Amino acid sequence: MLLKKVRLSFPALFTPTAFQGEGEKKFEATFLIEKGSANHKMLEAEVEKLLADDLKGIKLSSDKICLKDGDEKTYDGYEGHMFIKAASKKRVSVVDQDKTPLTEDDEKIYGGCYVNAIIDLWAQNNQYGKRINAGLRGVQFDSHGDSFSGSSAARDDEFVDYEPEF
Repeated sequence: MLLKKVRLSFPALFTPTAFQGEGEKKFEATFLIEKGSANHKMLEAEVEKLLADDLKGIKLSSDKICLKDGDEKTYDGYEGHMFIKAASKKRVSVVDQDKTPLTEDDEKIYGGCYVNAIIDLWAQNNQYGKRINAGLRGVQFDSHGDSFSGSSAARDDEFVDYEPEF
């Protein structure tokens, strides 16, 4: 499913990370979705479908469903939004508006920018538990936004100019 113009948070799209330093490293990102938006309605419908089709009769608590209420977090920008964290064991496509591949050095992908995200929701129902998870397939840069960290990499013109010493 395609989430259009969602805000990116906690991206690990170029280098995999392990959650809290434990477990298998994954490529991942969290996406902020405006409450009541078409994206929000589409995600809720897919969650309901998975609950009805794949987890028949199983009542899941909210902590077992990947779509969460941002009002329950104290992170900057989460209020008034839903959020979903999606992950992949393999590196995913990360592209610009014109679909050319992006790298970390391009500095276009950061927490706070807006992206289009391709994710898959899936029901887990096995010996490891019952839940609804989100798989990450790709991210496309949409537009710039205020950085969550409030900082960016220093530009060359911000450093002191030195004269060579002989």
